[in-house]
Amino acid sequence: MDNEKYIKKIAQLESLNDQLLAEFNNLDLVLKELGFEKGIITLKEAAKEMLHNKEENQEENSETEDF
Repeated sequence: MDNEKYIKKIAQLESLNDQLLAEFNNLDLVLKELGFEKGIITLKEAAKEMLHNKEENQEENSETEDF
């Protein structure tokens, strides 16, 4: 690639980065409005907790099926 192509590619990547950052910030704001105190961070923590609880419930159910 010559310099002109690199410059064009960098411009495309910068534009994409700007779009993704805007979407991320918008999602973070919406989540805070919905009650997730720290936005995406809190949503991620809640999702991990839900997955952990699901795994525990599945383990409990499989243990009771053995009886």
